[in-house]
Amino acid sequence: MLRLRLGAVLIVLALAIAACGGGDSSSSSSSSSTQSSSSAGGTENASAEGKTVFTANCKGCHTLKDAGATGSVGPNLDDVKPDQATVKRQVENGGGPMPAFKGKLSDAQITAVSTYVSTVAGQS
Repeated sequence: MLRLRLGAVLIVLALAIAACGGGDSSSSSSSSSTQSSSSAGGTENASAEGKTVFTANCKGCHTLKDAGATGSVGPNLDDVKPDQATVKRQVENGGGPMPAFKGKLSDAQITAVSTYVSTVAGQS
């Protein structure tokens, strides 16, 4: 039952992220600033970096209140409330129609966005 539920969540996340795709110019322009902020460390920097990555790459497809995102192509992340590992896996590997972002986003950006989403999803 747990595997079935996890599989369903992964499929929903995959579909949502696949539709996002993001723009190469947005993600590459944010990569240098987000990489430098992540080297500074700290939870606040990671949260700001994650929000920046989410806004540039995911906002058009997902709903996430904290980011002001109202996309309806992918799942509503406030409803799904995925954990960090699930988000990271989906962002890295994609699935279904969702593209993989590994190689498009840095490891630091993927970690930042997965931490950000898992931290703020479902928060009022």
